Amino acid sequence: MTGIKRLAQRLNVSIGTVSRALNGKPDVSEETRRRVMEEAAAMGYVPNQAGRALRKGSTGVVGFMMQTGSEITGEGDVFFMSVFDGVQTVFARHQLDLVALLCSSEEDPDAYLQRVVARGFADALIISATKREDHRIDFLASRKIPFIALGRSETDAGHPWLDLDFEGMAEAGVSRLIAKGHRRIGVFAPIDDVNLGFVFVDAYRKVLERHGIPFDPDMVFRAYPNTRGGHQIAHAIAAMPEDKRPTGFVLTNEVMNVGLYNGLYQVGLVPGRNFAVISRDSPQAAFLVPRLTCFRLSLRDLGIALAEALLATMPEYAAIYPQGVVRRIVPLELVEGDSDNDAP
Repeated sequence: MTGIKRLAQRLNVSIGTVSRALNGKPDVSEETRRRVMEEAAAMGYVPNQAGRALRKGSTGVVGFMMQTGSEITGEGDVFFMSVFDGVQTVFARHQLDLVALLCSSEEDPDAYLQRVVARGFADALIISATKREDHRIDFLASRKIPFIALGRSETDAGHPWLDLDFEGMAEAGVSRLIAKGHRRIGVFAPIDDVNLGFVFVDAYRKVLERHGIPFDPDMVFRAYPNTRGGHQIAHAIAAMPEDKRPTGFVLTNEVMNVGLYNGLYQVGLVPGRNFAVISRDSPQAAFLVPRLTCFRLSLRDLGIALAEALLATMPEYAAIYPQGVVRRIVPLELVEGDSDNDAP
């Protein structure tokens, strides 16, 4: 006797009722659903996912593609863990499961994504670390696979995306330091062609020009977005002639905070005393002294918005999330601390 038939017999209900309860159908009472789930757990019954996917024409899985490796995620990047929590909060409402697709830093992301799609185990995809020109976007659009990008790109397939307000960070952070008397303001940009670097540096240049300060390419410090990268930036600043080095810094990556602080202390540039720092908030930032002036947002809420915007593009969920194609810049709150002193 197959598992589902035995389960129905033990509960004295029809096989159809058991199937609908296991699949989360709304036409089953909560009491019946509870009984079915408890008995299934007691029996150790696990539905045949492959068979269910074949019958439904879907897998119930959404893949989240991210790149890994020490140069990218560093020694403890919690950004994606917090975003995942928000995404799965939404997916759980519909019995969907989030799967992290980890592309090694040594593998071509385009080739990796093509392999994932060929295997067909995900109904939709979320991509991150969008490039200035991102071939993944055109590829997914051509295959008519529902997807959303965490990050903007010059490649535009009319797809949904959410991105952080890097322009707003440049405006608020750089203007704040200028108001405190700083004229040589350093900023971080990734080494690779991730689009956020282009967006932020372009906005930084415009803020400087509006205040009558010429753009200096030596004030743009490129490094890998990890703790070591922040530490290296501090030492690169110290190696510059004193009259050429920045007196303040705006950092858009939260993972680099600890490394930057540690490096600055090592070279005698004390945050909040003779060197100003504004950065992104992080769990580690709570332990920094002086207290960091930072940009803050709820990563869990970002994940929720990301998931709902994706489901809005899928026909079976569009009526629940009637948002259309979402293309939104997510604002951040500037929280004042003690790390951004007046210019020396």
